[in-house]
Amino acid sequence: MPIATPEVYAEMLDRAKAGKFAYPAINVTSSQTLNAALRGFAEAESDGIIQISTGGAEFLGGQYNKDMVTGAVALAEYAHIIAEKYDVTVALHTDHCPKGKLDGYVRPLLDISAERVKAGRNPLFQSHMWDGSAETLADNLAIGQELLAKAAAAKIILEVEITPTGGEEDGVSHEINDELYTTVDDAIRTAEALGLGEKGRYLLAASFGNVHGVYKPGNVVLRPELLKGLQEGVGAKYGKTAGSQPFDFVFHGGSGSTEQEIATALENGVVKMNLDTDTQYAFTRPVADHMFRHYDGVLKVDGEVGVKSQYDPRTWGKSAEAGMAKRVSEACANLRSTGTKLK
Repeated sequence: MPIATPEVYAEMLDRAKAGKFAYPAINVTSSQTLNAALRGFAEAESDGIIQISTGGAEFLGGQYNKDMVTGAVALAEYAHIIAEKYDVTVALHTDHCPKGKLDGYVRPLLDISAERVKAGRNPLFQSHMWDGSAETLADNLAIGQELLAKAAAAKIILEVEITPTGGEEDGVSHEINDELYTTVDDAIRTAEALGLGEKGRYLLAASFGNVHGVYKPGNVVLRPELLKGLQEGVGAKYGKTAGSQPFDFVFHGGSGSTEQEIATALENGVVKMNLDTDTQYAFTRPVADHMFRHYDGVLKVDGEVGVKSQYDPRTWGKSAEAGMAKRVSEACANLRSTGTKLK
């Protein structure tokens, strides 16, 4: 069962929360990066999450028409086949989708999975993200209610981002400032609108200074301890027992985080951490190395014919896969998911 069923995905998240570990959620943009992510999980003996952003889906759809739904569906179908050869379980997820792209991405994908479920099959994706961080919290949660109902009907988990993550990803950008911290009031309003599981399960991307991309030390101030206050504030309002954690948190903008910051986040309910920038570099770095070392071979310089074996995409592509797989395995170690795969 390499692609998780809805029941297995829920079990994965429950195990992560109980065990104080999280799954790396790896953005992919091709069959090569998909295989690299799967290989990294398998080598770490960790289950994980594969995700496709709107920009990644557009790229996958081809530059002729740049259709996001086609790109996402094509890679998801490919993943359902190719993942059978890996001895780990993965969930398929779509990353950041702002309001203006919902009709061209998440809503059609939800409809596709709803039809699959109606026919007695499992959904194509196991979770989808609604990024309403650019909207008012009221509008964000209103759309979240609509999407959560549709997701629950299709046996899909929704991820919501209620306050901004700094930096830029796929055209969604926010300044790095004091607004990058979710308040207890924000969390309570989220629970009031979306419930605590009774309306459908969701993952919550709260902000504790997170920033997409990589910045030099001092530019970003992460406060993962803030998540504890959100859990306790909502727990107190809803009569949860002391120490309970109502939310399943997602750690966005995790590239370059310290081990201590990650550990604190895990202790406070983070079950999923997104990686894109670091894995992009890990994939590209071996390619750049190959091109520089074999400059005369990959280019037909001064009328020469080059060296076919050196510009063959399979040659440098294997190195790229290995580089990214290694970084994925490192992420599993950092997030304590190594060796936790479902038996």
